[in-house]
Amino acid sequence: MIGFVQGNIRIIRKESVVIDVHGVGYEVFVANPYGFKIEDNVFLYTYHQVREDASLLFGFLKEADYEVFIRLINVKGIGPKTALNLFSACSGAEMIEAIENDDVKRLKSLPGIGAKTASQIVLDLKGKFVSVETTSDVKTKNPVWDEVQEALVALGYRANQLTDIKKELSPREDLNVDSMLRMALGMIAKRKGGF
Repeated sequence: MIGFVQGNIRIIRKESVVIDVHGVGYEVFVANPYGFKIEDNVFLYTYHQVREDASLLFGFLKEADYEVFIRLINVKGIGPKTALNLFSACSGAEMIEAIENDDVKRLKSLPGIGAKTASQIVLDLKGKFVSVETTSDVKTKNPVWDEVQEALVALGYRANQLTDIKKELSPREDLNVDSMLRMALGMIAKRKGGF
């Protein structure tokens, strides 16, 4: 399977770009082909779909978007092309937010998604994005907080539950990992109702 493609864009089509990889042109379906420029050097994370009648590549600039796509295509009724189309309307992070918040209305507004499929997406994927949420899209400038967040997620807290704590602790550059983790756990304990 082809896990990524890196090279210069030679052709831009309606639904895809053709990337020159050492003299071989790989056609990769992307959400917004016209967002690229001819001769751009790109690195795309790819999903390789092999069917009886075709072998197709779907590409993403961000690994987090790739991960969301992989989970979406495992939902009943969503194929790779439908899943890819969703990224033309919103980012993977926005989709995660809609799923985690049970925002069926937001999902229903995406191209090719009806009420039934939107509900199925929430049912199948809510709570499954912890690993995605802690990747590059939500990294802060403070590596100490990133480590603390990973520790909290390992303890069972979801990244989207830590937003308030992140706002307070991520700017603190005077704390080491142990101190910040203790402080974060203290803040969680003080909250009424907990998590």
